[in-house]
Parts: sequence; C-alpha cells; structure tokens
Amino acid sequence: MTTVEQGWSTLLGRRNVLPSMVLAGGVALHAVNVFLVTTMLPSIVRDIGGLDYYAWSTTLFVVASIIGATCSAHLLQTLRPRGAYVVAALLFALGCLVCALAPVMPVLLAGRTIQGIGGGLLISLSYAMIRLLFDQPLWPRAMALVSGMWGVGTLVGPAIGGVFAEMSAWRQAFYAIIPLAVAFAIIAASVLPNKVAAGRASPLPLVQIALLSIAVLTISAGSVSARPIWNVTGITIAAILTVLIVRIERRSTRKLLPADAFRLGTPLALVYATMGLLAMAVTSDDVFVPLFLQVLHGRSPLVAGYLSALMAGGWTVGSVASSNLSGRNARRVLVVAPCVSLVATVLLLLMMPTHSDSGWIRLGGLAIALFSLGLGVGLGWPHLLTWILKLAAPDEQDRASASITTVQLYATAMGAAVAGLLANTAGLADPGGIEGTARAAFVLFAVFTAAPVACLAFTLRLVRSI
Repeated sequence: MTTVEQGWSTLLGRRNVLPSMVLAGGVALHAVNVFLVTTMLPSIVRDIGGLDYYAWSTTLFVVASIIGATCSAHLLQTLRPRGAYVVAALLFALGCLVCALAPVMPVLLAGRTIQGIGGGLLISLSYAMIRLLFDQPLWPRAMALVSGMWGVGTLVGPAIGGVFAEMSAWRQAFYAIIPLAVAFAIIAASVLPNKVAAGRASPLPLVQIALLSIAVLTISAGSVSARPIWNVTGITIAAILTVLIVRIERRSTRKLLPADAFRLGTPLALVYATMGLLAMAVTSDDVFVPLFLQVLHGRSPLVAGYLSALMAGGWTVGSVASSNLSGRNARRVLVVAPCVSLVATVLLLLMMPTHSDSGWIRLGGLAIALFSLGLGVGLGWPHLLTWILKLAAPDEQDRASASITTVQLYATAMGAAVAGLLANTAGLADPGGIEGTARAAFVLFAVFTAAPVACLAFTLRLVRSI
C-alpha cells in the first residue's frame, strides 16, 4: 500500500469519509457541550440559584463520563455499533432536555449526569470503532481526527455559550443540542456497521467503577476548597482508592484496563503513564491560566479564555501534523513531544508569574508558550493511543479502547486537584491579589515541569522496548 493510500486522502476519501465524520461528530458533540455549559453556568446559577453546587455541575459530569466510558465495551458487544451509538446519543439528548427544563439546580445536576454518561459513551465508542472501521496504518490519523475535536470544542463552545448567555437564553442552548443529537443518532445508525468481532460481552467491573467514581468525587470535592488540608485529604483518599483498584485489577477476572496496564515496566504500562502525565500537565495549567492572565497580565476574560485555548489548538495541530509518521519517525516524535512541552513549561515559569501590563512582545511570548505546551502533547498523542491498541491482547481490544477515555478523564481530575492544592498552598487565596497569584503561578509551573521530564524518561524506555 502506498503512502498516499494510507494518508489523509484515504481516511477522508469516498470509502471512509462518512464513518470518519460520525466518529469525529460524536466527540465534537460532547466537547462543544462541555465548553458551552462551562461558559453559560454563571448565567444558569443567576437564574435558578444553586451557587453552592456550582462545581458539582462539572464534577458529576466527569464522573458520569467515566462511568459511560467504562461501560462502552460492554455496550458495544451487546448492542453492536449502531445500537450503542443510538443509545449514547439519545442519552445525551435526554440529559439536554432535563437541563433545559430544570427549575432548580438539583434537577440540572441530574441532567448533567445523564449527559455525562451519554458523552462518555460517545467518546469511548469513537476510539473503539477506529480499529473496527479502518486499517491499522490509518489509526494514528483517525486518532488525530477524533482527538482534534476537543480543539474544535474549545474554540466553538465558549463562543456559542457566550452568545446564549448574553441573550439570557441558556435553556434554548440545551434545546438546540437535542435535534443535533437525534440527527446524529439517525446518521450513525445508517452509516456504521452492525457487527463486531465475535465474542461475548465482558462482565462489567462494577467494584472498580464504583471505587474510581468515588475517587474522582473525592478529588473534586477536595479541590474546590480554599483550605489545603481538604485538598490534601481529597488527593490522599483518591490515591488510596487507586492503589486498591490496582490490587483488585491484578486479581479479578473483571478488569477495567488491559492486563499489562499495571505491570510496571511493560510497554503498555509506560504508555498509560505517559498519557496520564501529559493529560495532567495540560489540565493543571488550563484550570488556572485564564486567572493568571487576567490578574497578572491585565487581560479581559474573553482574551484570557482564548489565549488559554491556544493549548487545545496546539494539541490539535500537533496531532494532525504527526499523525502521518510511522515506524522510526513515530518513535522519534514520542521522544520529541515531552521535550517540546518541557520547554514550553519552563517559558511559562519564567514569564507567567511576573506582573506586567503584558505588552505585545510578552503577550506573544505567552501565546507561543501556551501553544507549544499543547503542541508537545499533540505530537505524541495519536501514537500513544495507537500503541494502546497495538499492545493490548486481541481479546482485550474493546477494553483497551474504553480505557483511553477512562485514563484521560481520571488524569484530568487528578491534575485539576493537584493544581488546586499547589495554588492554594502557594497563596492564591491568602494573601491573594497579585502577590498570591504570582506565587501560585510560580509554584504551579515549577512543580509541573516534573511531568514532561517524567514523560521523557518513560518514552525513552518505551521506544527501546517497542
């Protein structure tokens, strides 16, 4: 097969374009909704109240997404691709309907939970379908296409959410998503195949799912407190539960991740470790960068938000740019990727904590650093995800596909919690103001330089073993 036949022209050509758009569309639907709701949430709270539950809109959504992701392999075997996608899309639409009709915050939280389950299924099913729909040489490009939808969501979601918020029409935003989700279900049912590889549906690892959900809830609950003691408590409990999950995974026949995922030093374990650390590094910065830009560099919320979105843009560009690499070049880019993120993190460490009016030169430097941070992650991302599918045993392919979303979401929650702990301990709230924010920025970027350094060590070992 020639290079052209294996390239983007094949993935987006006549044979594959419709399945490709379905997989990308499912992730885009979820991603746009994430940033749309985040933008509208202040307006929602002003309308129906529930400020005390503000953070739980995201917390429950993330937990529900993890539950949906872990159930995707079972659903795929039970209902086949068409049925699984229809159920996922309709659950997502139902969640939107509940949110649109919500008279009070608890009802909205119920809707967000249903949305999260549907969204987690959509993301995880997209990764699972890549190996079923496309030849292996196309996997990195398909991974890049699907992952790139988060960049689209970051750019489009806040803009659409801002428009509906300005019009005091947040309910209409939820209503508008419903026909899109229903139309997506119809298209998926008509485009996707209705068969998967022969085999029985794997039993759900209910104990691990429950423990993982409690761990994320604990992390999130601790991270919203301004008191470091609660941050530490949340992270500690989550760490203990994670160790317990690992012990159960090693002994149980009902597994959450592929068997080699917890065997230290194996290629698959190295891939998961690298993937999780990269996701944590970007998430930790993404949580506080808009605040740092506003307080320390005098940017408006809109400008700060879109400067922060450069990380997602870099991630998308890196994924697309590196997805055509294979063999030795793919291994090389796995080593280059954390180096790019490390340089970007050091630049942010040098520039972000310094209070200034952010002239164009400094602002340009910050923009380049933020873009480069995401670029480094994106360069390695499609190859890391592809190696998860390559390294997993043949009878664990569905589980491996589902694990991509599970690990990414868990790393995201952990990254946000650690970032909150570091920022609060450094003085974000006390003494607060410019001084406290500058301290928080310095400590955050200083500590998280360790993430790409560790990733570099892991990838060096990985490329020697694969």
